[in-house]
Amino acid sequence: MNKKISIVLVDDHVLFRKGLGTLIASFDDYNLLFEANNGKELINALSPDNLPDIILLDINMPEMDGYETCLWLKKNYPGVKVLALSMYDNEQSIVRMFKAGAKGYILKDSEPSELREAMSSLIHKGFYYSEMVTGKLIHSINEAEEEGNTTRFATNLSEKEITFLKLVCTELTYKEIADQMCLSARTIDGYRDNLFAKLQVKTRVGLVTYALKHGIVLLDKLP
Repeated sequence: MNKKISIVLVDDHVLFRKGLGTLIASFDDYNLLFEANNGKELINALSPDNLPDIILLDINMPEMDGYETCLWLKKNYPGVKVLALSMYDNEQSIVRMFKAGAKGYILKDSEPSELREAMSSLIHKGFYYSEMVTGKLIHSINEAEEEGNTTRFATNLSEKEITFLKLVCTELTYKEIADQMCLSARTIDGYRDNLFAKLQVKTRVGLVTYALKHGIVLLDKLP
């Protein structure tokens, strides 16, 4: 029998938390360990001998908010994956939570199917970037000043492919990317299609997700 994925839910809105807890308990293969009202209560309840796989973490909470709690978890229990819960879809909140160590970000008005997809993605891929989140990160990356070479991974990619991936993480069109790289549109289409096959993704969002996950563009370079 497979071990169930353990979840901890941290949110100061009791009715929302109870409803979400009931929903999670109804999912196969998931087990709700406990609930907490804020970050301080979470820290006091965590046991090193029985850590959760995922913590669903609200951002706005009294005493110890989601940002501070996420930073504490990153320092003390980096193996625990944090899925941020929020009513806010602004770039500042999203970027700040990812920089604090969150591995995913989901809005509170999302469908139950997206919550389940997000938790599954955290377990099997180690991260969850929805199209909404990816779009916000693309915009922030596009506005950030580049500071030197940010590549930490992707040793199996050529310099041209890495340059292409960095430009994909901006708001440039493929034609504008071709112009910037001084290449033909057909050559750029070739880079894109080759990377789709090599990285096993199907869309530009998939390319951006890969670039974010593997450090080709870095969240800590964002304002």
